[in-house]
Amino acid sequence: MKKIVLFLCLPAFTFASFAQTKKVVADKIIATVGDKIILKSDIDNAILDYQRQNKDVPANAGCLLLQQALAVKALVLQAERDSLPVSEDQINAEIDNRIRYFIGQYGSKEVLEQVAGKTVYQLKEEFKPVIRDQKLAAAERDKIVGDVRITPNEVEDYYSKIPKDSLEFYESQLEVGQIVLYPKPSRDLENYAIDQLKEYKKEVEDGTKKFEVLASLFSDDPGSKDNGGLYEINRNEKQWDPVFLAKAFSLKDGQISSVFKTRFGYHIIQMVSKRGDDATIRHILKIPQVSSIEVNQAKQKLDSIRTQLQNGTLQFGEAVSRYSEDENSKFTGGRLTAPDGSTFLTIDELHDKDLVLMLQNLKVGQFSQPIEYVDPTNQKKAVRIVEILSKTEPHRENLKDDYDKVAQRALEEKKNTALDEWFNKKIPTFYINIDPQYATCPELGKWVVNHSSTAQK
Repeated sequence: MKKIVLFLCLPAFTFASFAQTKKVVADKIIATVGDKIILKSDIDNAILDYQRQNKDVPANAGCLLLQQALAVKALVLQAERDSLPVSEDQINAEIDNRIRYFIGQYGSKEVLEQVAGKTVYQLKEEFKPVIRDQKLAAAERDKIVGDVRITPNEVEDYYSKIPKDSLEFYESQLEVGQIVLYPKPSRDLENYAIDQLKEYKKEVEDGTKKFEVLASLFSDDPGSKDNGGLYEINRNEKQWDPVFLAKAFSLKDGQISSVFKTRFGYHIIQMVSKRGDDATIRHILKIPQVSSIEVNQAKQKLDSIRTQLQNGTLQFGEAVSRYSEDENSKFTGGRLTAPDGSTFLTIDELHDKDLVLMLQNLKVGQFSQPIEYVDPTNQKKAVRIVEILSKTEPHRENLKDDYDKVAQRALEEKKNTALDEWFNKKIPTFYINIDPQYATCPELGKWVVNHSSTAQK
């Protein structure tokens, strides 16, 4: 049972179950839990998923996956008994996220549909029961372990049982804060960018140029420039600028927007096709150039802020709140974050080479000089000062420095134990049937015993 929690976090029986290059010829029911069935293709496709992702597939993968699938079906069945709520909006939002992910993987909606042999609409419909089960299983698991807590004594006991040579080794980690200003371009340069976009729009509407060609040649958006400005968007996606989304979905198929401004710069959008909340668009972004005059003005302002920080008349968090224009770090007190949300990063996790150079000669608590750079998230010129807020030395895991990490693992182990106990109690209450082909799997011991007893009833 110890792998159940992992299963609920993985994209199990994923989209490749539908978009696969190798079709499953024959199929059959290999297990049931109550009225919930598990197909052989579910297991086969899950194994294919791992192989396509170049992950190691153990020899007993079929047994492990069936064990996990049985656990999920049991959780789903109990969630239905408990009337746990999972809304259509939640299911549809998750489906949309999966679809967008795989469109990104395959390059376009058209290629994805070609590989799958189905339309995106058909794929969404087939995906619904899978996502519904995952949501219900996760909700039931949360209900089971939601009240599980861990005490300091339990954390110490957990840590004491870890062999010393198995303790994690942590590289040096930094907590880095930054204050960022974006120099404002002159009005003349803004007008120049606007005039360029107006000319592009006119050329496309006149039929003398193609939008995708102009985007490839002149757009300042590296995310779509090499793809002719093409994007697949959804009205409910949070990562898009709201002005950008509103302008896009106001267009009819084939229509080109007027020039408009977002925090990234100036744009025009061509609507390729629109289907409800989904749309395919092309766009061209122009970022007005910033001269050395505006850059120096931003440096002078940051230098003044730096002086106040050094004098102690201004606190770093307050300076971030009042002055920083970087939205990614503004609401973390200026702290840079890892993909998992942690504010502690190793040097390898700092993919910004300019930032790494700035940190080389800084000590904890020191502030850098204002330095010009190009923000990789929006390709704009910017100026920043950074501070190393804290730094850990390379070390073997210990409770003094790594208590939170150890406590989290101890809590997960305790939750897994609670979940295991729940299964021991609940499995006999479910009708279970398992194909003889899998009855000898050691991983299915508890399920097979119950299968034998229920089969005789």
